[in-house]
Amino acid sequence: MAEILTEILKIPPVTRFLVVSSLGITLSAITNLVSPYRLVFITQVVVNKLELWRLYTSFFLGSMNLNYIFELVMLYRNSNTLESTHYERRSSDYAWQLFLASIALIGVNRPIQSFLHGRALFHTLTYLMCSLSPPGALTSVMGLVTIPIVYFPYALLGMDLLMGGTTAAAQGVSGMLVGHAWWWLIWGSGIGSGGVEQGMYAGWGRAPAWLKSWFGERNEYGRAGSRRGSVQAFAPRQRAEEAAASGRVTGYSWGSGRRLGDS
Repeated sequence: MAEILTEILKIPPVTRFLVVSSLGITLSAITNLVSPYRLVFITQVVVNKLELWRLYTSFFLGSMNLNYIFELVMLYRNSNTLESTHYERRSSDYAWQLFLASIALIGVNRPIQSFLHGRALFHTLTYLMCSLSPPGALTSVMGLVTIPIVYFPYALLGMDLLMGGTTAAAQGVSGMLVGHAWWWLIWGSGIGSGGVEQGMYAGWGRAPAWLKSWFGERNEYGRAGSRRGSVQAFAPRQRAEEAAASGRVTGYSWGSGRRLGDS
């Protein structure tokens, strides 16, 4: 039991939260500990009866059949890839951006009156992971076909249409729209693997100080710098100002120089 707990604790915190939430809520419904009706999102019930937990549970109630195994594995794979690479040592930023994306998913899904948001969340994470992957990267679809990873979200959308019909496909499209907005607004177009957030609203993606403190992280963003993993980039003027303030000398000392014509 201790070994299992140790392996679970190795999973990045946000990904661990997503996986444990999915398992707990879906298994509770499968075993009839909780009625699925109490877990789905119904606008009138949430607003009029203030059953606010539905905002949370509607994201993690998976398919109550064998398809759930695939959903859980893909949720872990996509989230773990994002948190371990693009959000390395920045789980608070990942959690904050995921929270904002979840709010957007609820809003985008209102026109189609979706009771569950898990499929949309899955497509959001998949789209973002694929958009941030290195150019030319490949991936496998069900272990049968290898395709460029940029087309993977569309392959999954096609599978949703074939297996779940137009309703499932509509939820997938809503997730891809939010995923594209996340990538474009926070990361910026053209920022691939190893890049940093340079979108027009990248500042909105920075976690509040209280959330960083809760994750035990320090605010390591400079005035003009942006950090990914253990690498931080600064503007040249900022580096010079910080060097002068600390009394450090950078570069080669060329002396005071002499004017032409001076003896």
